[in-house]
Order: sequence, then structure tokens, then C-alpha cells
Amino acid sequence: MARLFPMFLKLEGRPVLVVGAGSVAEQKIRGLLDTGAYIRVIALLATAAVTDWAESGQIALEERELTPSDLDGVFLAVGAGSRESNHRLFTEAQRRGVLCNVVDVPEQCDFFYPAVVQRGDLQIAVSTSGQSPSLAQRLRQQLEQQFGPGYEEWVARLGETRREVLNSRLSPDRKRWLLQTLASREAFEAALASQSRGAEEKAS
Repeated sequence: MARLFPMFLKLEGRPVLVVGAGSVAEQKIRGLLDTGAYIRVIALLATAAVTDWAESGQIALEERELTPSDLDGVFLAVGAGSRESNHRLFTEAQRRGVLCNVVDVPEQCDFFYPAVVQRGDLQIAVSTSGQSPSLAQRLRQQLEQQFGPGYEEWVARLGETRREVLNSRLSPDRKRWLLQTLASREAFEAALASQSRGAEEKAS
């Protein structure tokens, strides 16, 4: 198999189709909710969570069988239903050039869901190209310990500081040096110590 190209997709405003609304599909839908995508789900039965998302307007749910026209204008498709419906989805997606992922069937995947560590705007994704999801999850757990919750606030601050530095009148070399220094491990530990002192002062 050719090497995968790692990337992060902007799905805001794009139509995403999910086939299936059981427990597995629910996990996939949950991961899409915060992306701003227009999520359409087609399934004969839905879990309580999927039904709640539909009733609150977060997704569009249609309880019926998949038809070829359901892929009209779709940007991304996820198959998490029956084997038959997943196969129909993948076949139609391939015909139309739509990126598709069929859960637990690597040969019917144009992309794979990685194991993700999420710390605010910081995302660390681990993939084994579908070879061992268990290993990917174990590595994710290790990374969660290495990159703790403190990174969320620090990355947000880094973003603000980066914009200030780029808008300054400093020389390009000085800007580059500053940005690299601010993103160092030492800078993070100093920021974490500052956060800790602030929390202690509030508590006292």
C-alpha cells in the first residue's frame, strides 16, 4: 500500500454523509459535530444520541435505505452501517470521486480516522494506516500524558503572541528567533509555572 499523506481537513460548510446510526456511527458523528460540516445521516434505526442531535438540528437524519443520489454534492462519506449499505456507499463514492471511509474495512477507505490527542487548537493525530488501531490508541494515551491539559491555554497564548510578533517592526530574523524561542519546552514550563502561581493566588 502506498504511503498515506497526512493532513487536516476544513469541513466547515461542507456536506458530509454518514451511513448508519448505531453505536459505531454515533462515535464517528460525534467526531464531526464540532467541525462545522453539514452532516446528513441515513439509517434505518438510530441511537438515542443520534436522534437527539437530529432533533436539536445539529445533524439531518433520514431513516431509510441509501440511494445513489444521496451522494450528490457530498464532499466526504463515512460508512458505519450494514455490510451491504457500506458496500453500496463505497461503490458509489468511488464512481463519483467522493472520499470515503468504511469502518473496519481498510480496503474500502480513502482515509483513516486517526487516534487524536486534543488540547484546544493543538491536535496530535496517530495513524497506523488501519493496521493496528489498538497500537494507535496506546500511543494516543502516552501522548496524552506527555502533552497535558496545560497545552491548551499555552497554544492559545502562542497564537496571540505570534500575531503580535508578525505585525511588529522587528526584522525577519528577529521574528523567527522569537517565535522559535516562544515555542520551546522551556517556555512552556515557564508558562505552566505561571499558571500554577496564578491559580494558587486565586485560591488564597
